[in-house]
Amino acid sequence: MTAGLRPTRQAGHRIAEGPRGEVICRPAQGDEFPSTENVSILESWNTSRDPGLSIARARLFAGQATETHRLDRTAERYLIIEGSGMVRIGAIRQVEVVAGDVVFIPPGVPQQVTNTGKKDLIFYCMCTPAFDGSDYRRCDGEDPDRGDG
Repeated sequence: MTAGLRPTRQAGHRIAEGPRGEVICRPAQGDEFPSTENVSILESWNTSRDPGLSIARARLFAGQATETHRLDRTAERYLIIEGSGMVRIGAIRQVEVVAGDVVFIPPGVPQQVTNTGKKDLIFYCMCTPAFDGSDYRRCDGEDPDRGDG
């Protein structure tokens, strides 16, 4: 696990469990943490009972950008919930994103998100398989527009 990308525990989560493995999970807002990627993260779902998927809420403050990075073995989907920004992924040059947009990022593709709005850009990150940070790579000097990697 990469330090700073995930919390060590999810103590504030409240969970209801049923006898056949059904679960309702409510993340505690106080569990949001700043990551080394320059966003604040609230892990909503990342458990060994469901290793094929993780879900996290990301908060990018006004005027900020994530570092350019890639996940070598993990596909990501971003569901924009609030705010607006610009996304660069692989060969796709900067494209504006707003609430309701979905961004798909295949494994190994460099990416960067920039908040161009005046309020927080909030989006859910859904990773398959579940995010564990082991395949996270900074792409210093790489241009997502060229698909370097």
